[in-house]
Amino acid sequence: MPDDRVARFRRLHASGCFVMPNPWDPGSARVLEELGFQALATTSAGFAWTTGVGDNQVGLEASLDHLRLIAESVEVPVNADFQDGFAVDPQGVHDHVLLAAATGVAGLSIEDSTGDHSDPLHEFDLAVERVRAARAAIDDGDTGVLLTARSEGFVVGRPDIDETIRRLVAYAEAGADCLYAPRLTTVAEVAAVLAAVSPKPVNLLINAPFLTVAEATALGVRRISVGGTLARAAWRGFLDAATEIRDTGTFTGFTRLPDVDGLLSAPRTGRSGPHT
Repeated sequence: MPDDRVARFRRLHASGCFVMPNPWDPGSARVLEELGFQALATTSAGFAWTTGVGDNQVGLEASLDHLRLIAESVEVPVNADFQDGFAVDPQGVHDHVLLAAATGVAGLSIEDSTGDHSDPLHEFDLAVERVRAARAAIDDGDTGVLLTARSEGFVVGRPDIDETIRRLVAYAEAGADCLYAPRLTTVAEVAAVLAAVSPKPVNLLINAPFLTVAEATALGVRRISVGGTLARAAWRGFLDAATEIRDTGTFTGFTRLPDVDGLLSAPRTGRSGPHT
């Protein structure tokens, strides 16, 4: 049966706009929860980097373990970046989504990218069937997990807004609760997606100074995520400091550092109030 976090996650999608940042390990998840964010989302890229490999190079079992770990580390709802469902055929997507929905996450997303640079998007009908299979898995498991369908054209070098919208509309009709086209780059593109799939909620990726939360809210965006960008920001600080040590033998990067131990040793407040 659906748990309280699933119900809370669904309520967040009913009105307004919320920011759902992407931690990459339990520590970053706990800190984001303490900062007051109402929901979090995993990042396949951020997690992969912690294991020493690139995005899309972590297997199903390790990914499921990661989802459980993040969901168990916080009290707020967690959305799973479940990539392509770790399968091509709809039955495989169904079976794997059933497993993911049982990890304690409140939502999950399924992509339509293939990983093949020469043919980067699944054929339209297959892509729709994959979303329908994910919907059936969630219904079969009776978890109530919120399903987000992603169209990856702007990520994989096929930035066709008309085709992206065609796919998102079909995914909505196939049972997706939320729609997501990562790496839209203009207000016009965002507005076109919002108009096409309304009244279903839309997730907007902001991984650069593209829009503010207030501007996205005014457009009608319901949910904002940042993908692996917080993890990249952390990597930037690490690389800048390490490169300075290597190149100049100085340590000026070791100033104004956060008390990470204090952040993670303090009693948990369970804070879950509004944050934008």
